[in-house]
Amino acid sequence: MDFNLSQKNTSKVLILPQTTMVANSKMAVTQVLVCIFLYVNFIMLFSFFSKDSFHQDSRYILFAHMLLVDTMMLLMVDLGVLMSYFHLLLPAALCIPICTLMAILSVCTPLTLTTMCLERYIAICIPLRHAEISTIQRTMLGILLIWITGFIFASIDLFIILVTQPHSFYLVNYICSYEMMLLYTWQSSLRSSLRLLLFLAILIFILFTYVKIMHAARAVSSEKTSASKARNTVILHAVQLLLALTVFICPFVETIIMWGDLETFLNIRYFNFIMFTLFPRCLSSLIYGLRDDKFNKLFQNYLICGLNKIIMGK
Repeated sequence: MDFNLSQKNTSKVLILPQTTMVANSKMAVTQVLVCIFLYVNFIMLFSFFSKDSFHQDSRYILFAHMLLVDTMMLLMVDLGVLMSYFHLLLPAALCIPICTLMAILSVCTPLTLTTMCLERYIAICIPLRHAEISTIQRTMLGILLIWITGFIFASIDLFIILVTQPHSFYLVNYICSYEMMLLYTWQSSLRSSLRLLLFLAILIFILFTYVKIMHAARAVSSEKTSASKARNTVILHAVQLLLALTVFICPFVETIIMWGDLETFLNIRYFNFIMFTLFPRCLSSLIYGLRDDKFNKLFQNYLICGLNKIIMGK
């Protein structure tokens, strides 16, 4: 069988110990950050579900969907980190669904950002038809299409495993990382190429919406404030997309460094994990939420004292 060599190398690196103090410190920092990010995300989700008016606005529904996807991704990533840290191996039959779900979530985030840009484009450039086009039903249909597209991307590697592997493969224990699904060398190249094409197409679309919103802002002076906010929102989405794209570029850089100093490789991999995997799953959504006056007031209320008021029945 032509197993991908990178799978074996990655699995070894994942369980390769550094000094106990360094490894424990990194794990402690990771868990503290994950807990903080999950707490913030859960408060933002609670803020969304606590106000009925948010449920009738396509913009807030898409924002809540992005929050939900990021929160699920945080939980799944942290589960993988903990299993790797404690050297827990799972049968392939259990790892495959976990890895497939993570692959779907990784595609859902940029597609949700694209849909949010489309909603802002309609609101600014076609304001008279915004209420007609951006309905709740169409928003939910868009979310369904996002998940279907994510599953199509993730199902390629899943299909290859189901077709090529014997039943005994599903009983073998693995470190539960996506590399265990890349059985052949060409799979990794195909996966990277498809992801890059997807992100480039999304980036082009975001740039298109930015240019259109800029033209609308210049044409209608009375809407300059809202157009300016929409433009800044699109810029934020572009930054979020670039961070998501960086996650797929990092492994190429890490592979080059891996053949040099191992300690440097482990430190760079940890830095990339914190900066480009953990932080975007909370900070980008937090910034987006804080920029919205209505959502910001409610979020801060629940973050500081809102939960106490609910418990006391006030």
